[in-house]
Amino acid sequence: MQPCYRHSGRETGVSCSNCGRAICPDCMTTTSVGMRCPECSKQKTKVKSIGTGSDPVLTYILIGINVAIALGATLSGASATGGGGAGSSTLLSEGSVSRLTVEGGEYWRILTAGFLHVGFLHLLFNMFSLYILGGMLEPAIGRMRFAVIYFVSLLAGSFGALLLTTDPTVGASGAIFGLMGAAVVVMRNRGVDPMESGLGVWIGLNLLITFTIPNISIGGHIGGLLGGAVAALLLFELPDRVRMPAVAPALLACAVGAAAIIGSIAVASSASAV
Repeated sequence: MQPCYRHSGRETGVSCSNCGRAICPDCMTTTSVGMRCPECSKQKTKVKSIGTGSDPVLTYILIGINVAIALGATLSGASATGGGGAGSSTLLSEGSVSRLTVEGGEYWRILTAGFLHVGFLHLLFNMFSLYILGGMLEPAIGRMRFAVIYFVSLLAGSFGALLLTTDPTVGASGAIFGLMGAAVVVMRNRGVDPMESGLGVWIGLNLLITFTIPNISIGGHIGGLLGGAVAALLLFELPDRVRMPAVAPALLACAVGAAAIIGSIAVASSASAV
């Protein structure tokens, strides 16, 4: 809880959706884009979005890495149409994640699987989603917090995939779903309705595809969605409710990623013992 910027003796959990200053009930003005402070409520131009206008550099870097690895996989024998699955090339078979490989000590696959794709359409769909979500989210929350959410989501997606299937799994979908979950949390935190933005419909359609089309990693998608949402809650909602050092939310979010790694190893080990 923070004190209202105009009434220092009043603590509040609400902040202005435009400037971010803490405001008490007497200072709140309800607008179509959330609560505003008295000064911002008088502004008649420039409606606030969750973005700041800076370039999403990390998003572009992640897209570049995924595309470069996809080209490498193609050169090592992978089919552009996705034929042969995760075992169609050396790069895919050495980087995909499965219970058997993780149980054998190849823990790096929990991370590398999130940078591999089976076929051009798989890559295109995920990179288009990353371009849209990253372009919206990274400028709004900053590069470091975006990186934390992305990699926590990726690791949580690998954990979810291992939890529900024994088949080798690849793809950035877990991280993409995590960005969707995080975007909902950030929008609500900034006073923006996710349904009005169309994000809620997008998530619903992607979940429908997840549960109706064969050969899609349900565990990877749901795990990533939950991981990204939890990371965003720790980064943006928890500091508004609990007084803590500035670095604590990021450390707690990283701990979610660490828990996903530990869970992945535990699932693989327990499966081999059955």
